Amino acid sequence: MSVRATPPHHLPSVLRACLTAAALGFLPLAAHASGMLPETSVVIVNEADGEASMNVKNTDPAATLLYTSIQNLPEDKEPLLVVSPPVARVEPDQTQLVRFILQLKEPLKTQRLKRVIFEGIPQKGPEGGVKVTMNVRQNLPLIIHPKNLAVNREPWKLLSWAIDGDKLVLRNDSAYVVRFAQAVALLPANAEVDMGRTYILPGEKLVSPIKGNAAGATTVRMSPATVYGFSVDNFDAPLGKP
Repeated sequence: MSVRATPPHHLPSVLRACLTAAALGFLPLAAHASGMLPETSVVIVNEADGEASMNVKNTDPAATLLYTSIQNLPEDKEPLLVVSPPVARVEPDQTQLVRFILQLKEPLKTQRLKRVIFEGIPQKGPEGGVKVTMNVRQNLPLIIHPKNLAVNREPWKLLSWAIDGDKLVLRNDSAYVVRFAQAVALLPANAEVDMGRTYILPGEKLVSPIKGNAAGATTVRMSPATVYGFSVDNFDAPLGKP
C-alpha cells in the first residue's frame, strides 16, 4: 500500500510534520505498538566519530530477542558498517545499546544512505496451549556523514529540475542525500509527478513521467524532509534546461 505524503495544510504544523515523516518511512509507524522501540527515528553516523549508537527499548511484557541488521539500498550495495551486537536478549522494559561501527576502505566524499532494521522475536512460551505472536520490525534510515563535509540543513535547495519532453528530470550534483515526499507538482500547470521514491543520492539523476499537461510550467513544488525526517514548508524550485 502506498501512502502519499502530502498532509493537509489545515492540520497543526507538528502533526503535519509527523504525518509526512511517517508516510515517507522516516518514522517507525508501529512505534506505538509493543515491540522494540528505537529512541530516535533515524541513525546518523559521523565519519569523524567512527561510530554511532542507538538505544532500543523492549516494550513487550516478556523477554525478546533483538535482531539488528543493515540493509543496503539497490543503488548503493557497498558494506560500510558492522552492528554490535547483531543479536541480544532484552528483558521487559529494559534497553539495549546497539552500536554502528564504520569500516571504510577510504574516506567518504559524499553522504551515504542505508537502512537499519530492528526486529524483536518473542521467546518461546511454555509447552502446551496456543499463543499467537507477531514480530514487529522497525525500519529506519541511516545516514553516514563524511568527516570533511559541512552540515547543510537545506540540501534540497541544491537540486536541479528540468522538463525533457514528457518527463521530469531531477539531478543531485551535491554531496548530500536529499529526502522528500514522492509526489511533486509542476506550477502553474499543477501537473503531478511521481518521482518513484522518497530520496535521491549524491550524483544521481531521476527521470519520471509527467501526468497531465505541463505546458507553461516554470516551477516544481516539493515537500522536503529534514535529516531527521520531519517535513518542512513546501519548497518551490525553478525549472531549468535538461
